[in-house]
Amino acid sequence: MHEIICPHCGKAFKIDEAGYADILKQVRDSDFDKQLHERLELAEQDKRNAVELAQTRVANESQKMAATKDAEIQELKARLDAGDVARQMAVAEALNAVEKERDALANELAQAKQDKQAVAQLAESRLENERQKATATLNAETQSLKAKLEATEVAQKLAVNEAVGAVEKERDLLKNGLQRAELEKQLSETALKDKYETQIKDRDDAIERLRDMKARLSTKMVGETLEQHCETEFNRIRATAFPKAYFEKDNDARTGSKGDYIFRDMDEAGTEIVSIMFEMKNESDRTASKNKNEDFLKELDKDRTEKGCEYAVLVSLLEPDSELYNTGIVDVFHRYPKMYVVRPQFFLPMITLLRNAAMNSLKYKTELALVKAQSIDITNFENELDSFKTAFAKNYDLASRRFQTAIDEIDKSIDHLQKTKEALLGTDRNLRLANDKAQDVTIKKLNRGNPTMAGKFAELKSEGAADKE
Repeated sequence: MHEIICPHCGKAFKIDEAGYADILKQVRDSDFDKQLHERLELAEQDKRNAVELAQTRVANESQKMAATKDAEIQELKARLDAGDVARQMAVAEALNAVEKERDALANELAQAKQDKQAVAQLAESRLENERQKATATLNAETQSLKAKLEATEVAQKLAVNEAVGAVEKERDLLKNGLQRAELEKQLSETALKDKYETQIKDRDDAIERLRDMKARLSTKMVGETLEQHCETEFNRIRATAFPKAYFEKDNDARTGSKGDYIFRDMDEAGTEIVSIMFEMKNESDRTASKNKNEDFLKELDKDRTEKGCEYAVLVSLLEPDSELYNTGIVDVFHRYPKMYVVRPQFFLPMITLLRNAAMNSLKYKTELALVKAQSIDITNFENELDSFKTAFAKNYDLASRRFQTAIDEIDKSIDHLQKTKEALLGTDRNLRLANDKAQDVTIKKLNRGNPTMAGKFAELKSEGAADKE
């Protein structure tokens, strides 16, 4: 299994060998550049369409918002005009009321004058008082009406100022909303542009990574990819077409070189039907010194000879523009016997062709194998007889040498035992002399020259005698 990291989301996912081979095939395919340009053109067209769509959407939203704000401004202006008309009507009504009161007061004053003239002298003072009161009342009412009128004008001015302030505030809000919408539009366009530029950059980076990966693929890795393809194709039909065939990688490099795969097929008796040495070369396997199919034939023939294979087949993608090799199967017997160069799609047909051709000569191979087996049996008998003689002589020599060694060891043991015997005899003599010396020891000899001990022994002797009595 192989692990691939998505360049957009950074998530790692695993694909099997077939999927990985397909990806590598796409990278190596000759149509890759064409597909790449087509995909880039599609991505650029998608980018332009998305930008135009975003611009159209933003323009429509801006027009809708402008129309809405214009309607609100017209409504506010209508409200303001209606407020001016109501104010004028209120002022006119207040003036009419004042004028009516003034006319009424004038009529009352005229009536009072007539009454004053009628009552003349009697009511002159009273009239004067009433006139003064009326004048004072009129003045008071006039002042009151003036105050009311001024208060009304101030209130209307305040109302107008408030309405104008509200309209100006709404106008500022609308202006700020338009500026904010314009800014959001610019930010949206910038974000959209950055998004698509990032996507394009990511795609460009992914394409560059694929190109770098293709360029950095080692010869061994690319070759193993082709090897895996051939092995997969063979294993797919192994159970049905080649149930007894051997098809494994050549891992024996003791001679300094090795092929890629060895194919061997046997019959029921174990006789080899056909054997093929395979070498896989991808288009990236070429070097400065080896860039043609012919450059690999000598080494393939050497590997075929060392591994004892009858045929040699080079599965190659080198020289892709060669009309000779693009025919599929090329016999290069003029350079090396039983050697072919094939394209990967003719890998299995080549095995089938060589195996079927070898089946026709299987009878002769069987008879030849029987004769070789008989010759090998005689040779093996002689070799086994010589081996027995050699082994017997070797075992006899070894037994003789070990027998002599045992005799020598016995002699050494006898000498050692003799020495041990002499040592034991010497010890016996020394023990006998010591015993004689011990037997010769008496009390008299011990007391000789020792009066103290003599006295002690004498006391012991006398005490023993007394005890007996």
